[in-house]
Amino acid sequence: MSPSARRHLSRDPVMRALMRAAGPCPLKPERGRTPYQALIRAIAHQQLTGKAAGTILSRFFALYGEGRFPQPAELLATGDDALRAAGFSRAKVASLKDIASRTLDGTIPSRRSLARLPDEKIIERLTQVRGVGRWTVEMFLMFTLARPDVLPADDYGVRTGFRLAYGLDELPRPRELAEFGLRWAPHRSAAAWYLWRAVDLNR
Repeated sequence: MSPSARRHLSRDPVMRALMRAAGPCPLKPERGRTPYQALIRAIAHQQLTGKAAGTILSRFFALYGEGRFPQPAELLATGDDALRAAGFSRAKVASLKDIASRTLDGTIPSRRSLARLPDEKIIERLTQVRGVGRWTVEMFLMFTLARPDVLPADDYGVRTGFRLAYGLDELPRPRELAEFGLRWAPHRSAAAWYLWRAVDLNR
């Protein structure tokens, strides 16, 4: 986290206390990962624990020899039964194939092309892909591209962290959290990370 982000978030006394308790925010771009690869991994992790998703991904990579990531054309040529045997549901198989197809047709562009687009344009573009919703793209923006000003206001963990940190009786509505979070702009990604840590610190 940059010194300017630290100074800005420290103006909020609750956020300042979280920063002191949780330490530096480690968000940084995953430079070696393409949008295609990141979205495949995101689909694998949907509604699963990290361990279960990791097992499925290992079986998936094993389909292509030496545990490597398949090219989009290779994935499209893979039979649905083989992908199901690796552990993907029918819905996720359809999403994987759509990610591969839309990578080939340019709907999912290269990382370099995405770097030129603002966050909302990336969300608009990638949510055209089957099984990829706004939350998935927000995670992509934060953890793959390290965009600094993303607040996933629908995320249950972020909402729970806000409730705990600010001493609320109920979870904030996503719109309420988004409006409150304007004070953290343009460093809302770091603020979201600290709200997740608020949940960890409360355990």
